Amino acid sequence: MKKSLYLSVAAIALGTGAFAEGHLAGQKITVAGPWLSPEAETINEIFDIFEAQTGADVSYVGSDSFEQQIVIDAEAGSAPNLAVFPQPGLASDMAKRGFLTPLSDGTADWVRDNYAAGQSWVDLGTFKDETGAENLYGMFFRVDLKSLVWFSPENFEDAGYEVPTTMEALKTLTDQIVADGGTPWCIGLGSGGATGWPATDWVEDMMLRTQAPDVYDRWVSNELPFNAPEVVAAMEEFGAFARNDAYVAGGAGAVATTDFRDSPKGMFASPPQCYMHRQASFIPAFFPEGTVVGEDADFFYFPAYEGKDLGSPVLGAGTLFAITNPSDGAQALVEFLRSPEAHEAWMAKGGFLTPHKGVDTSKFVDDTSRNMNDILLNATTFRFDGSDLMPGGVGAGSFWTGMVDYAGGKDAQEVADGIQASWDALK
Repeated sequence: MKKSLYLSVAAIALGTGAFAEGHLAGQKITVAGPWLSPEAETINEIFDIFEAQTGADVSYVGSDSFEQQIVIDAEAGSAPNLAVFPQPGLASDMAKRGFLTPLSDGTADWVRDNYAAGQSWVDLGTFKDETGAENLYGMFFRVDLKSLVWFSPENFEDAGYEVPTTMEALKTLTDQIVADGGTPWCIGLGSGGATGWPATDWVEDMMLRTQAPDVYDRWVSNELPFNAPEVVAAMEEFGAFARNDAYVAGGAGAVATTDFRDSPKGMFASPPQCYMHRQASFIPAFFPEGTVVGEDADFFYFPAYEGKDLGSPVLGAGTLFAITNPSDGAQALVEFLRSPEAHEAWMAKGGFLTPHKGVDTSKFVDDTSRNMNDILLNATTFRFDGSDLMPGGVGAGSFWTGMVDYAGGKDAQEVADGIQASWDALK
């Protein structure tokens, strides 16, 4: 592997004493994952640090059909040493089939102690094997953040609005904007064949803000039925925003038909067509050309209810490393990924967030990344995107279409009953 500018970081890493220099000389470690260019180049530069420490030779192969290929390779007995899973659902399935190796003793304690909301990350990486026994199989590395509300600082300043820090205050602000003659929200569910998914994120965030984390977990696994009162109430929390003509640009009837990529643009119109847009950390890619995040647009944490005492839950996604072909080198590479250096190398490149409490946040490439990461570090609970953990026919099927129906005026209980029927059909 080509040595990069990160070898300067490697010198620092070598000083930590994490590994005896060269102790894996001659060992080859193969890694497969979903990252293509430019992410593939970045992860290879991080592996360069590990190679410099240990003498191992790490080879990474990225694929846009990773999810299918890793199963084929495991079934054929030719899996790589490590796999980078873009969601825990597939990793859980493979653990159940005996295709994953538990991480080394102490990893769970390390994650619990060193990641913000550490127990959440242990839970997300813990799966049952073919005997039903539970083990930690995955360690998360690189996280995406969804619990964000985007706004124009200039619009807020001109109108005299302050960033709300509780859900109660957010609802008060929403009403104040209407009273002032404005429209609070831009919401769009359109996404071609995936139309409806933005609403599932709203419902997931509302579940975390109205119910304890274990209730969310039971909902995702369908131990709590989709048509249970707790879930219907979370859907109606979303509906309180999306089904109110006064609250949404274009009126409630436009929510289901507006493309999610176009919906935030109303914040930048003059006068503004809306003041706020709830969406994940990737949405600036669809802001008008030339928009500078931190100046023309900014974000705040989609707040929790002050009166419900559920802490500061965060919804997101992320990738986890798991061992699919065990070796000393594979375990050592996972141990290396605990080091702040491994995280800081990607932080300096951009497009990377981490719950690791030990990183030097000054290494983030910009203030935007640093401020997003602060939300992660302040989280009391992290939960993975629920629809991504559900069976495809539900999470990427009836849940999507059901939320379109709900946004269009269908009764929440009726929609929830239909989604639960799709779950029942899979059993």
